[in-house]
Amino acid sequence: MNSTTRRIFIIQLAGAGTALAAATAASAATAAKDAPPPKAPAAGGPAMVDEKDAQAAALGYVADSTKADVKKFPKHEASQKCGGCQLFGGKAGDAAGPCPIFGGKQVSAKGWCSSWVKKAA
Repeated sequence: MNSTTRRIFIIQLAGAGTALAAATAASAATAAKDAPPPKAPAAGGPAMVDEKDAQAAALGYVADSTKADVKKFPKHEASQKCGGCQLFGGKAGDAAGPCPIFGGKQVSAKGWCSSWVKKAA
């Protein structure tokens, strides 16, 4: 009869954990190698948000507010632009600025997304 002691169980558990960690690391290295290179930042600054990015698409982000999907986002108004949003990190008059919704990536001041909040006066 084969009896497993607690000590043997712990040793086997540690070995399995090490094997799992090694497999995960190898998988991550392969995924990183196969991933496309990140987009180069515009003029040395943070990258612009891509409208096709999953998060941007889910929030209806468009670089031009006039192109927002009003059927999908009926609360959109033509006057709502990223430059007038509370979340817009650029200065007044900037063509683009960082947005915390998109991890600090740049959004167009003329853009719009469903997270738009009127800038406080």
